Amino acid sequence: MFESLTERLHGVLKGFRNEARITVQHVDKSMHEIRIALLEADVNFKVAKDFISGIREKALGEKVLQSLSPGQQVVKIVRDELVILLGVKP
Repeated sequence: MFESLTERLHGVLKGFRNEARITVQHVDKSMHEIRIALLEADVNFKVAKDFISGIREKALGEKVLQSLSPGQQVVKIVRDELVILLGVKP
């Protein structure tokens, strides 16, 4: 189950690598694919919805840091949201 989820998330995030900027359409498409991957991994739909909502809000609201590409920024946002979701303290 975790392997499948990992592969799906990796595939979605891989799509951001060559992007010059983060667009609403690309974020929406990617969040849809992540939501499906989470639901197929038996994640509660409310948890998946909140997770996707947090990522979308941050991805569209943040400026891309100078040292990061848009793809790296999205990966950072997803990682930060996973840490919050899992309750891991840094």
